[in-house]
Amino acid sequence: MRVAYNEQMTELADSLGEMAGLAGAAMERATQSLLQADLTLAEQVIGEHDKITELSALCEERAFALLALQAPVAGDLRSVVSGIQIVADIDRMGALALHVAKIARRRHPNHVLPEEVNGYFAEMGRIAVSIGAAAKEVLETRDPERAARLREEDEAMDDLHRHLFNVQMDREWKHGVAAAVDITLLGRFYERFADHAVEVGRRVIFLVTGQLPAEDGSVTAKRADDLTTYPE
Repeated sequence: MRVAYNEQMTELADSLGEMAGLAGAAMERATQSLLQADLTLAEQVIGEHDKITELSALCEERAFALLALQAPVAGDLRSVVSGIQIVADIDRMGALALHVAKIARRRHPNHVLPEEVNGYFAEMGRIAVSIGAAAKEVLETRDPERAARLREEDEAMDDLHRHLFNVQMDREWKHGVAAAVDITLLGRFYERFADHAVEVGRRVIFLVTGQLPAEDGSVTAKRADDLTTYPE
C-alpha cells in the first residue's frame, strides 16, 4: 500500500513539474510574439494551451484519488493538499501566458506596444520566464531556500509594473486609450504570473517544513497539521 502511494505521489510531482515547464515556455513564446508581432508564435501558445489544461485535470484527478483511496494523514495529507493548490496556481500561470498571446494576435499585424515600453516588457518577460523555471526547479527539488528566493524575483517584477504606470501617466503620453488599456492589462498579466510562481514556492515551503511563510516572506508559527493556514 505504501509503495503504491509513493509511486502515485511521484507521478503527481512529475506532472506538476511538467505543468510548470509548459507554463514558463508558453510565457516565453507569448512574450516573443508580443515584442515581435509574431502571429505564428501567438497561435502556437494558444494552440498548445490545451496541454496545460489536460495536465491540470490529470493532476487534480490523481490528487483527489489519493485523498479518497489512501486516506493520507499528517505530512502525507499536507503533500496531497499542497499538490491540489499548486495545480491551481500553475494552471493560472498558463492562462496568463495565453492572455498575452491573445492580445498579440488581436492586434496583429500591428505591434501592441509603443516603442518606449518595449524594454519594460522585454525585462518583465525575462523575469517571468526565469521565475517560471525557478518554480519548476523548486517543485522538482523541494528546496525551501530556493523557494524563498522566488520573492526577490517577484519584487523586481513589481518594480517594473509600478514604473509602467508612471510612463502612462506622463503628460507626454501620446498613444491613446487603446494602447494604455493593453499595456495596463499586459502589465497585470506578467505581475500575476510572477505572484503565482511565488505562491508555488510558498506552498512547497509549507509542504517541506510544515510552516507557511507570511506574505512578507517570514515564516508563520502555524502548525503543519492546521490546513486552515492555506491562504485564499
